[in-house]
Amino acid sequence: MGDPWLIFLMLLTPPNIVNASTVSHPPYSGDKQEPVVVLEHVSKRYGSINALSDVSLTIGHGITGLLGPNGAGKSTLVKTMLGLLRMSSGQGRVLGFDCRHQALDIRAAVGTMPEDDCYVPGLTGVQMVRYAARLSGLERVESLRRAHEVLDWCGMTQERYRPVETYSSGMRQKLSFAQALVHDPKLVILDEPTAGLDPSERRDMLGRINTLARIHGKAVILSTHILPDVQAVCDWVVVLCRGRVKLSGALEDLTRPLFPMHRLCVRGDASAMVQRLEHIGIRAEITFDGSITLHGVDGSTVSGVWRLAADMGFGVTSLEPMRTSLETLFVDAVREHSHAAG
Repeated sequence: MGDPWLIFLMLLTPPNIVNASTVSHPPYSGDKQEPVVVLEHVSKRYGSINALSDVSLTIGHGITGLLGPNGAGKSTLVKTMLGLLRMSSGQGRVLGFDCRHQALDIRAAVGTMPEDDCYVPGLTGVQMVRYAARLSGLERVESLRRAHEVLDWCGMTQERYRPVETYSSGMRQKLSFAQALVHDPKLVILDEPTAGLDPSERRDMLGRINTLARIHGKAVILSTHILPDVQAVCDWVVVLCRGRVKLSGALEDLTRPLFPMHRLCVRGDASAMVQRLEHIGIRAEITFDGSITLHGVDGSTVSGVWRLAADMGFGVTSLEPMRTSLETLFVDAVREHSHAAG
């Protein structure tokens, strides 16, 4: 059994003092235009070490990917948002609550899934999820009903009645995910939710995360090192490095190249196509995979490419805008900060 910060969080509020009447309702209006998280000049110091340095950040609805190398400050940022760590300076609000003075209200309205195992040996899966529901303020009968409901949605069947210490890594991920959702939170924070999952389980987990945001209207923060997961489901990206925000914005905007480029695949002689494109003033080059990169082609000129292909009798198998890879953005942001710090 691991010793993650979520166990510490759970033990802060023993089940015998939590009930539905003691958990206050958030002032958050649920307006999709209203930010979910607002941090202003937040710093966290441990002696001479700056774990967070002047972090200003706004997180809205949808799915936000939180990226950064080991030691970047991601865990410290999440703990500060939840009020588990007191910020050294700055201010922040989560779902309308003040991080300094309303930490219990924040934790009542947020669902968290830690990276490390978080379970009590001897309890079954459904008992573990029900325990999380009770800690979140649900009554006994309702907590059991919700535990079964969310386990069904997470794809756990009869294994929910087995002791949690007998679970595989994939089953433990599902269990932790169910614990984060059982009290129907407005914001869900997931730390490496697909770690240790096989390809099928990973696809299903990403599908559930997508459904949380698109269908159920939850705000999701996805902290992960798996860049394809961020590329697959995230709307927004935040890159931390050495406690500072190095990159933040909409994924679509960040991956858009400075100058428009398209990727063209044709059935036919690609070199002949390139010569004709150059003849009409479009710079083109053949890439290693046989596709053609078009420079300076935007929405107003792409129709000319289609006409040219038709005139030459070439079949176009694909013509799409090119994007800067998330990996390139991430590596450049981290490298730039490392060089600046050095």
